[in-house]
Amino acid sequence: MKETRYVAVPDTAFSQPIAEQIWAAKYRYKTVGGIVDKTLNDTLYRVSKGLTSTEDQNTRDDVRQTIHHAMSEFKLLPAGRILAGCGTARNVTLSNTFVMRTIPDSVTGIMDTLKDAALTMQMGGGIGFDFSTIRPSGMIVNGLDCPAAGPLSAMDIFDATCRMLVKGMGRGAMMATMRCDHPDIEAFVMVKSDRSRLRNFNLSVMVTDEFMEAVEHDRAWTLHWEGKQMRRLRARDLWNAIMKQTYAAAEPGVLFIDRINAANPMRFVETISATNSCAEQPLPPFGTCPLTSINLAQLVEAPFTANARMDVAQLRSLAGLAVRMLDNALDVSKFALPEQAEMARTQRRIGIGVTGVADALAMLGARYGSPKAVFMLGSWMQAIQNATYYASAMLAKERGPFDAYNPDTHLAAPAIQSLDEDVRAAVETYGLRNATLTSVAPTGTISMFAGNVSSGIEPIFSTSFDRLITTPDGTKTTERVMDYAAWKHGELFGVDAPLPDSFVTVADLTPDDHVAMQAAAQKWVDSGISKTVNCPEDIPFDAFKDIYRNAYDAGCKGCTTYRPNAVTGSILST
Repeated sequence: MKETRYVAVPDTAFSQPIAEQIWAAKYRYKTVGGIVDKTLNDTLYRVSKGLTSTEDQNTRDDVRQTIHHAMSEFKLLPAGRILAGCGTARNVTLSNTFVMRTIPDSVTGIMDTLKDAALTMQMGGGIGFDFSTIRPSGMIVNGLDCPAAGPLSAMDIFDATCRMLVKGMGRGAMMATMRCDHPDIEAFVMVKSDRSRLRNFNLSVMVTDEFMEAVEHDRAWTLHWEGKQMRRLRARDLWNAIMKQTYAAAEPGVLFIDRINAANPMRFVETISATNSCAEQPLPPFGTCPLTSINLAQLVEAPFTANARMDVAQLRSLAGLAVRMLDNALDVSKFALPEQAEMARTQRRIGIGVTGVADALAMLGARYGSPKAVFMLGSWMQAIQNATYYASAMLAKERGPFDAYNPDTHLAAPAIQSLDEDVRAAVETYGLRNATLTSVAPTGTISMFAGNVSSGIEPIFSTSFDRLITTPDGTKTTERVMDYAAWKHGELFGVDAPLPDSFVTVADLTPDDHVAMQAAAQKWVDSGISKTVNCPEDIPFDAFKDIYRNAYDAGCKGCTTYRPNAVTGSILST
């Protein structure tokens, strides 16, 4: 069949220099022999062609054109692994998120897990581990008559390996979790007080409902190993230790692990105890998931006017397209381990989320965190949830449900029960192609690629800021970067036109605003959400602690905060 090139992207596709810089540095296909992607259009053609290579020949070109067109307008933004790797000769994975095996409590098991992790990171995957399965430090090892080094020593080895493999990628390539009842939990909480330690890890404490109740009623809390009580302490003392360390150094985060497992559509066949490196994707051992985001900032019609509206019909259409695109990505992708490939095939988890939320709200005249904004975000996420589940049901009709699909258990999942009646009927009739469908990733780099739209469901950081960049000759220069919505307002009304009151930034918001938005989205997301609650440096400690309790009470699956501090400083500045 003769191939044609679709949807030429004009030179003006990049709204700001930063977008072109991100494309050139991250997504443009270059080899030792030279530059393969001459233009942005080459990149998008490469990706759309790769993502449709498994399609039936009768539909392949139409699906390719539709994906290409959605990407060319920056409305559908595949995650970086897909943009950089799809359609290339590189030995890389197209999935962003992985959780490694349950770590065996033995030297052989730990080192085998480390090898698997190294192979996964080498192919570009971000990974998570549960270190709760390693015996506590000081416990005597049978047969050796020596004390165990414990999980933190194992984490040091993993950290060093990550540093060797992903030098230059920055911190946060891995996630480490530990249960709140592990005997080494206090050491885990405090470990990054040493600023030189575990810099390639994000840390999260898995907090149970029982623990939260013990904190609420000031009860004793038991730390145990394999059913044996090791010691007891006040639940509030442990909670305060977590809160004080997070207040001082922005880590560890908290995962409400019982809620994560209760909401998991696969909860009858697995127990989740870890997430990927940014926490948006809780996964079982060897679990994996590719990601994409719908850019809401590009779906607002008549922005900044009384007639401004979200094109919800197009939002639903893009969500359905995203299901097909990511389901194809699972078949196209390479995997470091056969167990990962098998899990991808049997569960077919995908993660469809959003970005540009705060910009869309500003264009629609809604203040981020306000009741109006909370309602809008909830309605958009509900539309996406229904559209993705309907598309997955139709794909199951066409290609068959995922191998592990069990209607007797899956149809009882909270995500299914909350669907519109007609969507639920389609799922009941045809099953589902994918075990999970929705997830909100941080989207930092692809958001800049799309013209510096606001990231994920985060607020606008600043309407403009200075960014230090390194030129090809190694010199440093500073350039002004505009938030996309602010840039769009200037394009429509002039650069000197005052911004409307709906423009609010991180500095204007309270922690309650952040939690309200996260909770509104989480109600309609079957996986997780990567979200940071930004706090002022002078927030009182007691008020800071309330953020985590409020997030728990609001139905969130986890909570991460950031307060400028002496340990980490400020990540960005205006």
